[in-house]
Amino acid sequence: MNSKLIAPSILAADFGNLQRDVEMVNNSEADWFHIDVMDGHFVPNISYGMPVIQAIKKHATKPLDVHLMIEKPERYIEEFAKVGADIITVHYESTVHLHRTLTQIEDAGCKAGVVLNLTTPVSVLEDILPKCYMVLLMSINPGFGGQKFEEMTYNKIKKLRKMANDQGLKTRIEIDGGVTDKNAKALIDAGADVLVAGSYIFKSSNQPETIKDLKRLINS
Repeated sequence: MNSKLIAPSILAADFGNLQRDVEMVNNSEADWFHIDVMDGHFVPNISYGMPVIQAIKKHATKPLDVHLMIEKPERYIEEFAKVGADIITVHYESTVHLHRTLTQIEDAGCKAGVVLNLTTPVSVLEDILPKCYMVLLMSINPGFGGQKFEEMTYNKIKKLRKMANDQGLKTRIEIDGGVTDKNAKALIDAGADVLVAGSYIFKSSNQPETIKDLKRLINS
C-alpha cells in the first residue's frame, strides 16, 4: 500500500455535464470515483441512486467507491453491486448486523468497508476490522459537501492505524470531508491512505492539475 490514493467526490461534479466530469476523472491522475448515496433519512440530504451510478459506470474507467449514507443499507447491496460498485462502504451507525452486511457486500463481488460518523469512536471496530477492506472516517458531519474539516480526525486516524497495525492488518483508511492541499499531507502522515476531495477539485479552475498536485503532495 505504498501509493496513496485520490478519490474525487462526484457529489461536487456538474450534473448537467456528468459525462464530461467523469471523463475528466478518467483522464486525470485520480484513482477512484467516490460516490455518495444519501437517502434523506440517515442524513438530511438526498443525492442520487442506481440510475446515476449506472450512467457513471458506463463511462468510468476507474473503480467506483460507493459510500452508502442510507438507513438499512442491506436492503440494496445487490442492486448497487449490479449497477457497477467496486467498493461499498456502509455506516456503522446505519445497520444493526454489521458483520452480516459486510458479508453480503463480499458475496455480491465487491470490496467491503465501514464508515464512522465524526463522533463515533474507532474502538467500536476492534472486532470487525479484519473483515474491512477499508474504513472511511468522516471528517465532517455527513450530508452536505463543502463543509469545514474537523481537526479531531487526525487523532482518530492515528488510533485506527495503530489498531490495524496491532492486528497485523493492511486496512485502507479513507478520509471524507473538507480535504484540501492544506491538510492532505498531515492526513497521510497520521496514517490515512485514501483521500476523498469534492469541492476542492471540482471548484478549481484546472481540475486535472489540482488532482495532479494533490497526488504529488500525498506521495512525496
